[in-house]
Amino acid sequence: MAAETSERPRTESGRSQILKPVFIPASIIIFALLLFTVLFSRSAGDEIEEATTALNAAISDGVGWWYVLVVNVFLAFAIYFAASKIGRIRLGRDDEQPEFGIASWFMMLFSAGMGIGLVFFSVAEPLSHYIAPPYGVEAETTAATQGSLGTVMLHWGLHPWGIYAIVGLGLAYMTFRRGRPLAVRWLLEPLLGRQRVEGWIGHAVDTIAVVGTLFGVATSFGFGVSQIVGGLEFLGWAESSTWLIIAIIGGITLIATWSVVSGVHKGLKWLSNINMSIAAMLALVVFVLGPTIFLLKAFPENIGNYISILPQSMFHAGPFSEDGWEKAWTIFYWGWWVSWAPFVGMFIARISRGRTIREFIVGVLLAPTVASLVWFTIFGDTAIKFQREGTVDMLVDGAVSSTTALFQFLSAFPLATVLSVVAMLVVVFFFVTSSDSGSLVIDMLASGGSTNTPVSTRLYWALLEGLAAAVLLIAGGSVALTALQTLAISTAAPFSIIMVLTCVSLLRAFRHDVANMPNYMQVIPSHENGTAPPEHPAGGPVDANGHPFRGIGGTSAALSGFAVGPRTAAEEAVAQEPQIISFRHVDPGTTTVDPETGAIQVLSEPRDPLAGEVFDTPEFESSQEYLDQGGEPLHDDHDAADETGTGGSRGRHADVDAPEADR
Repeated sequence: MAAETSERPRTESGRSQILKPVFIPASIIIFALLLFTVLFSRSAGDEIEEATTALNAAISDGVGWWYVLVVNVFLAFAIYFAASKIGRIRLGRDDEQPEFGIASWFMMLFSAGMGIGLVFFSVAEPLSHYIAPPYGVEAETTAATQGSLGTVMLHWGLHPWGIYAIVGLGLAYMTFRRGRPLAVRWLLEPLLGRQRVEGWIGHAVDTIAVVGTLFGVATSFGFGVSQIVGGLEFLGWAESSTWLIIAIIGGITLIATWSVVSGVHKGLKWLSNINMSIAAMLALVVFVLGPTIFLLKAFPENIGNYISILPQSMFHAGPFSEDGWEKAWTIFYWGWWVSWAPFVGMFIARISRGRTIREFIVGVLLAPTVASLVWFTIFGDTAIKFQREGTVDMLVDGAVSSTTALFQFLSAFPLATVLSVVAMLVVVFFFVTSSDSGSLVIDMLASGGSTNTPVSTRLYWALLEGLAAAVLLIAGGSVALTALQTLAISTAAPFSIIMVLTCVSLLRAFRHDVANMPNYMQVIPSHENGTAPPEHPAGGPVDANGHPFRGIGGTSAALSGFAVGPRTAAEEAVAQEPQIISFRHVDPGTTTVDPETGAIQVLSEPRDPLAGEVFDTPEFESSQEYLDQGGEPLHDDHDAADETGTGGSRGRHADVDAPEADR
């Protein structure tokens, strides 16, 4: 066991101090980007629309091809981790059971798929792909209808959750199994080593994660505020203005900062759960009052459309595209999802302790994908049907308005004003819970992974999130949404490189786990099949054919504990019972056989890149690594405290709950 231990810096009150090498550079970069946005807006003047669009195109062209490649790589790695022997590794101690039951876990994963983005794009995106479809499909045709939801699910299905699965898996494995702090930097320890991770490289990794996460959250806030303003305008209650944007962001941020200062996190969790229930009720109303039978038939067809469109669309980067569709949709989404990866990854890691990697990957990929498919089928297919049949015209100057499309759609239903207000309240509630939990996650990243952070720093991040959203919306002017997309795409690019390194790093760590993973088989005595066990003159063990048992290849005498020679009556009785044998596979290329004795010797064992490191943290004491190094298992009362959130590593992360997955 290594002599050196790691402990987070703490104040006299026991709270973790900020890591200045992360906090200060991250703050400088964020303010610099916001200042650049303001100066860029002023210099462009009346040509802000053309200048912003040109900047977005330049950045998208520069990193778009990279995003298309790596997002598919992340999904491939996630599937490989689940399908291979790696999938048997448990995210926690070997004897640990899942912290949450399967039903509760799936519900929380479903909640992770709900957020501002789903509300904002619920009608706008499917309708946009119907009015202006990609891949050379003719607009407003049956083919465009069929391809619309398939394209939507490309952006909201397996690929984004493959991104989140990689980060969430890495955090859960490194924290719950290997005892590292809950911070992004530790994902690279198997590749770089502890010394580099605790040095400037680790600080740079966490800084990139902080910057990307903040602008990812700010992008969601910007979408939410734009939709609220659009709803107020549509209902005739207000007109869009700079002061209205400031008032909405300021009011919602004020509520969120009040929750940070007062510590009413339990109340916000209730608010988040109630809000998701309201969102589900809104979808149910549309389903019941809308074309119910049509939607029931559309759901399985959308599954087929999604599967059929994947081969042609998953690697589509648009090198010959002239309409900029890929930049506005797919490339933006990949950048946006990557920027959200630390945020959502930390949430799904937190709720998945005790599950195997296979359970984790399958659940994370499927549960939110199904939730998104149901949501977009209800809103998207109904909107397209209404538009085709002329029930309501949701086009503005021949195009879809992302900020008002939902309210135009709801105007076709009874109590349209009530439904529109409910939709705006859903966005507001998501905004509040996201701001509070978002400031917590960013603060954790800026303090080495601790949740016990000063209120002042969480307040700082909450205010900065609101400020970033306000600056981007106001400075962007008529192309505010394009400005949001540009920042999301550009700030996520560095973190995508970290994610690629994370895949390689996790492979190195998993290689040792798989090599030492036990397998089991049961040896059944011959009398279990209805025949009496044959006797051997020497009284030794015999095989099913009555021949003396000499082991498997002369190497397994110690494998199962088979005795050689005369046995006592008690030993004979035990031998007639089915026995469980533990064994592990050995690569023949790493062994040598003695030509005289036939003895087999393993020449090399996979080296554990994480072995021997000690941490003076609750995460380490509750991990499998702690037990492997000779530590004592946690007592039952300690585990009970964990379940109630009053102690241990589980209790320390109790604040990281469903609200932080709201996008």
